[in-house]
Amino acid sequence: MTATATTTSTLEPEPAVTVTATKTVKVTRTVTARAEADTGSGSDSDSDSTYYANCSEARAAGAAPIHRGEPGYASHLDRDNDGVACDS
Repeated sequence: MTATATTTSTLEPEPAVTVTATKTVKVTRTVTARAEADTGSGSDSDSDSTYYANCSEARAAGAAPIHRGEPGYASHLDRDNDGVACDS
């Protein structure tokens, strides 16, 4: 008597390779400081601390035009040196 047996074998798949990536991030924070008004000899302004970096800032604050002697006046804002800053 001859017996024949058939078996099926199921192979388990190999597990996938796991890759872990680590990224290091350096965080910086930029802080912009306001420049102080020139208070040395020959200063264009009195001891007031009002300062405008440019005429756009002065206009946005509603301060333009600024006359010599008024708070916020500075020679860098008076291009034609007529005593009126941010006049145009």
